[in-house]
Amino acid sequence: MPFDHNDHYHPLLLRNLPPGGRTALDIGCGTGRFARLLAARGYEVDALDPSAEVIAEAEGVAAAEAGGGGPRFRQADVTAVDLPEGHYDVITCLASLHHMPFDTVTRLRDALAPGGTLLVLGCHAGMTWWDFAASPANAVARMTVYASERLRGEHTPPLKAPVHQPDMRLPDIRTEAARLLPGSSVRQLLFWRYLLTYRR
Repeated sequence: MPFDHNDHYHPLLLRNLPPGGRTALDIGCGTGRFARLLAARGYEVDALDPSAEVIAEAEGVAAAEAGGGGPRFRQADVTAVDLPEGHYDVITCLASLHHMPFDTVTRLRDALAPGGTLLVLGCHAGMTWWDFAASPANAVARMTVYASERLRGEHTPPLKAPVHQPDMRLPDIRTEAARLLPGSSVRQLLFWRYLLTYRR
């Protein structure tokens, strides 16, 4: 499967899921990889993405998998759709917040059930020393996976949603998160990523 920085962080996100959670919302779900991981852990998952093309692929993959009980995929813009207030035990947003106004996190906050957790794997603008450290590892990982796929004859570019470059720098993200989500934390990660965690 093609290398993807977001996939690299799936285990970290799964470790931060709240105990005993049952309902989940995955924002910007793309072709549904992380939504399916949530469903496999027993969550009832609503998965939203504004791209009809990637939602169609996500539904196709889910239909091909045996066992049923997968995510409910829906084409929707989270900045405009009505979300049920106080409903979800966990809301995830992987590499998609920079496609929308940052204050969209307040809509996600309000959709959390008491004790629920918001997990944002976000992208930030600008280079930090962490990013400089990650650049060699990034190149090695991409080359290794590319070579392995070519040897197996599997190098088929995956369907990807439209990409928008992040325009918020990490200090600004921390400032806005503290203002809009009091008590939240923002942890810097490699590959121009950060993890925002908020528990209601």
